[in-house]
Amino acid sequence: MADIIFFDLDGTITDPKVGITGAVAYAAKNYLGIEIKDTDTLTCFIGPPLDESFRVHFGLSESQAKEAVEVYREYYRPRGVFENTVYEGMPELLRDLKAAGKTVVMATSKPEYFAKQIAEHYGFAEYFDCITGSTMDGSLVKKGDVIRLALKRIGNPHTDRCVMVGDRMHDIEGGKENGMHTVGVLYGYGSREEMEEHGADVIVPTVKALREYLLGQ
Repeated sequence: MADIIFFDLDGTITDPKVGITGAVAYAAKNYLGIEIKDTDTLTCFIGPPLDESFRVHFGLSESQAKEAVEVYREYYRPRGVFENTVYEGMPELLRDLKAAGKTVVMATSKPEYFAKQIAEHYGFAEYFDCITGSTMDGSLVKKGDVIRLALKRIGNPHTDRCVMVGDRMHDIEGGKENGMHTVGVLYGYGSREEMEEHGADVIVPTVKALREYLLGQ
């Protein structure tokens, strides 16, 4: 069993739906002049790098997407970052992984500044040996690159000791790119089909099932 557990943040540790969709709707209105009446249609923005999502879903150029992200942060920075819900059972799982002697790492496409802010605000920062995220300027965003940096920060352990846990294809692809075992969770925003298509080694439906897999409890 792996003794170094990497976690995605959005859709894996917390449900960020309210904050992220609210910020996207704000950017759509204030940057693009588009009124989004049903923010549930924006859950596709949860998980992938933001600039990529703005390009894909609104047809923006690379430079326009970067500008849209800046407008997004006008909402997200003071408000959206705190519009999260921690998945039931997750704080206890993180606590018990640490108590069992595991190294616990966060690797997220969310800017590291916000990831640390969320972890502190919701009281689970203490369970992580390392929190690594993307950069605000967009120079580091791809999940595989974020994981690679996190590995470097914890001393470049052999990746057969590591498992990457996440809810979207980027988590699975990023883990595999770095030679890790991968676990796809279905309580977030990715489907079983997405997990299977991108080759997750294990798929679990709930936090309880994830706990059973990681701790045998």
